[in-house]
Amino acid sequence: MTTDIQTRVVPPADVRIAYGRDASQFGDLRVPRGPGRHPLAIVLHGGWWRSEVDLGYLSHLAAALSADGIATWNMEFRRLGSTGGGWPATFLDVAAGADHVLSLAAAHPIDLSRVIAVGHSAGGHLALWLAARRRIPEGKGSPLHGAPSVPLRGALSIAGIVDLRVAQALGLRDGLVNRFVVEDLLGGTPLEVPERYAIASPGELLPLGVPQVLVHGTRDDIIPFEITNSYVRMARERGDDLALIRIEGANHFDPIDPDLSAFGCVRDGVIRLIG
Repeated sequence: MTTDIQTRVVPPADVRIAYGRDASQFGDLRVPRGPGRHPLAIVLHGGWWRSEVDLGYLSHLAAALSADGIATWNMEFRRLGSTGGGWPATFLDVAAGADHVLSLAAAHPIDLSRVIAVGHSAGGHLALWLAARRRIPEGKGSPLHGAPSVPLRGALSIAGIVDLRVAQALGLRDGLVNRFVVEDLLGGTPLEVPERYAIASPGELLPLGVPQVLVHGTRDDIIPFEITNSYVRMARERGDDLALIRIEGANHFDPIDPDLSAFGCVRDGVIRLIG
């Protein structure tokens, strides 16, 4: 499914910065004008974790948040396909890019006490995973363990694949190559690689211990609303502080389009998390 937001001219960033040596290890930084240090949203795009989709379409969201006074770090990372992503490279890149915020703040007016993660679709999974990262145990079979350099104040998922086990059980196939996308990302089913699901899925790492906002449209025919809804039920049962924003009549892309009213729910969620 292609929508207008995916084909518009990408708004320019202030600067593109590499956080690693691979061609996909970079991010677009946008910093609001004005005095003082600004809150920062780490922005993570979707596209089934595949290399066919890049950060461009989510640049409109990043530019809109920057216009509202919020700095944005719209990250690229290695993805399934020609860039050599998947397990564990995609996760290692997202962690490294988030840790690079510490270096960004040394050169730009960023308030490290107000950093959140915002992601759409597969990026919604990665945003919540960043919030859960500190809960990954150390030990054999845990290549993703590591203390984050910058603690997150909160995380926001927009139509996210926030529970990989539920997504796999539902037989979620991506819209690019019609494959079982979660199994491609992690290299198998929960029975084949249970240790990977345990440290890669936010649903497995609950409670996250940070505030969360989950936004999902009721007419989303790409990522089932039930994935978000079941995650919210589990998270609340385990004591997490989170809000579910259900947008009646919205499809998969409506909430990330700054020209549509549904985007107001995302803006409100970001402001709620930043404080």
